[in-house]
Amino acid sequence: MKEKILKLLEDEKYTYRKIDELAQYFEMVETTDYISFIKLMNALEDEGMIVRNHKNEYYLSEQLHFYTGIIEMNKRGFAFVKVDEEREFYIHETNLKDAYDKDTVLIEKIPSKGQREEGRVKRVVKRGKTRYVGEVKKGKRDFFIQVDDPKFTKPIFVDHAHMHGAMIGHKVVVDVKTFKPQIKGDVVKIIGHRNDPGVDILSVVHSYDVDIEFPKDVYDFIEGIPNEIDYKDIEKRVDLRNEMIVTIDGDDAKDLDDAISLKKLENNHYQLGVHIADVSYYVTEGSPLDKEAVKRGTSIYLVDRVIPMLPHKLSNGICSLNPRVDRYAISCIMEIDENGNVVSHDIKPTVICSSHRMTYNNVNKILAGDKHLQEEYDDVVDLFFLMEELASLLRKKRDQKGAIDFDVNEGKVLVDGDGNAIDVVLRERGVSDRIIEEFMLCANETVAQHFKWMDLPFIYRVHEHPKLKKLQQFVSIVKPLGYSIKGSLEHVYPNELSAIVDASKGTDEHTIIATLLLRCMQKARYDEQCLGHYGLADEYYTHFTSPIRRYPDLLVHRLIRTYLFEQKLDKIPHFEEVIPVLAESSSNCERKAIDIEREVDDMKMAEYMSKHIGEEFEGMISSITQFGFFVELPNTVDGLVHITELTDDYYHYDEKNLMLVGEMTGKTYKLSDKVKIKVLSCNKHEKTIDFTLVGQERKLRKKKTIYLNDKKVKTNVKKKGKINKSNRQRKFIRKRK
Repeated sequence: MKEKILKLLEDEKYTYRKIDELAQYFEMVETTDYISFIKLMNALEDEGMIVRNHKNEYYLSEQLHFYTGIIEMNKRGFAFVKVDEEREFYIHETNLKDAYDKDTVLIEKIPSKGQREEGRVKRVVKRGKTRYVGEVKKGKRDFFIQVDDPKFTKPIFVDHAHMHGAMIGHKVVVDVKTFKPQIKGDVVKIIGHRNDPGVDILSVVHSYDVDIEFPKDVYDFIEGIPNEIDYKDIEKRVDLRNEMIVTIDGDDAKDLDDAISLKKLENNHYQLGVHIADVSYYVTEGSPLDKEAVKRGTSIYLVDRVIPMLPHKLSNGICSLNPRVDRYAISCIMEIDENGNVVSHDIKPTVICSSHRMTYNNVNKILAGDKHLQEEYDDVVDLFFLMEELASLLRKKRDQKGAIDFDVNEGKVLVDGDGNAIDVVLRERGVSDRIIEEFMLCANETVAQHFKWMDLPFIYRVHEHPKLKKLQQFVSIVKPLGYSIKGSLEHVYPNELSAIVDASKGTDEHTIIATLLLRCMQKARYDEQCLGHYGLADEYYTHFTSPIRRYPDLLVHRLIRTYLFEQKLDKIPHFEEVIPVLAESSSNCERKAIDIEREVDDMKMAEYMSKHIGEEFEGMISSITQFGFFVELPNTVDGLVHITELTDDYYHYDEKNLMLVGEMTGKTYKLSDKVKIKVLSCNKHEKTIDFTLVGQERKLRKKKTIYLNDKKVKTNVKKKGKINKSNRQRKFIRKRK
């Protein structure tokens, strides 16, 4: 009936649109039918799919210039509503009604004062967020919560009965119960006092509605999981415990989910074994543990902690490939020729025993010739040099395909025991990091290709062709820097973009070009279709290598077990149904985790730089906007030089060439320019850092001395007399004010 109503109203020639006329058309005239019909029409109206005109006639929303979309608030008060991929409406703060960030709203198109289409919120269709994190404050009568989210500036009032023990200064989680006429809520969790160690990070995590603790039914379920492998299952597996297998991870990693074996064959080929923890053996589909893993989607890595996808009993225990203990794995064993091509492979259930728990730092030192470490690990030194040899072959093959090596600097915030930021350093990527990266990529590609050719329901990691509009903008920015793309942008191949990044290596603008190219790429995601990976220039790609910390990898292992090991092809219809849902939820969880990690990093960088206010640094302009430009320091900290801080001229924003141009002096600020800045201010709450250019600090107006009743008085009174200024100069002065 819903579809029939919408189809009928779509016909603009149809004129009988009042409720009685429509009910009669659909033969819904009996009392019970008529009531049901009215409820359905009300529901469609509530969803914003249909609207009524002044005559109470029903139309599709678009027919009367009404649209539905999710509102995206800006910190400065206005908002945007995206109604489809290509169309977005600007909403002035006076036209927001009672809508807040992430609400689904029905908007009405109104006459525009500029180039953008403008709209007015008619009503909120669905609240996007009802749970917030903030600090308890005392109002005149009741308590109120001052929300951390800068896009939600209204106080949430909480009466004493709903404080649940929260006191002034506590950071809390609050559920909003009513938005009109006053926003009222209920405290559901006390995070801690605002000055307690770690509460700042926990507040960010809770603001995304992420659970830190696992529910009781998960802990009850894992009670039945042993701390050692069940040796009864070994007869069903390939026993690789006598093979030389090692793990290579970061110094502080505890969830070791991948291990490597490698040997040279008689035909001069390489036999590479990528052995991945068999997490799907313990996390059975539909169990409380599995449902919680689906909900989390991924582990979240913060500056002082990890919020794991799986409980520590699995992530650091029975599933972790710890040294000198037997562990179950799923192994992808590949034969690779001298050109880096995988000529054959096997995917098997195995039992392994890792010989050494190696770190990236130690392997890098061994490869660099550290005699002490070479003696300590003399039984695996040759293995590491063989790894380096094979990895360079695989890298060369990827370069030939046109894979894009962004290789941008990443900052790492160092904190003390109380979670206070003490330094920001660059993450180092040595030879061993690249070795493991190449081996993991090779295994992921091999598994994806295997199942693509089997033509079975599967989950893939996809990265689609960049959008034309973004590519055009990228080309217009890099062209003045001396870089260009040959041929049509509509069908540009990855190797064209890769060539630009490679050509920029070693130059001042390399970081800028790599970052700009990253921004114009589409976001990688999970999908049931094998759509290829543009950035890797690969036709087949999946995530197989990290099932402890990513749900899609765990799902890949479950599919391998079902299809290859257990031969249960009767489950194909089931996986056809669930894989699209799991792919979408995993993509959403991944984006949320990235947002949390970035927000915590930004907060801690602002905290760190607050100790350096007034100090001078040299940096590079990394981004330019109409309100100023961002400067990135060598340690990746970036801050804003607001346009009002450029006191030597009135600057215009040249959007086409992405630069600021001085009106009177002609001076320009463009990407990759080196500038010297002074740290002006830092706001940990808003996660922002402000710079000013050295030499352009605001100058205080000289105070004039006058006499009043024979007493000396200092004031800012201007000199009397008419000052002749051009219109441009007046405009410049007004802007500065």
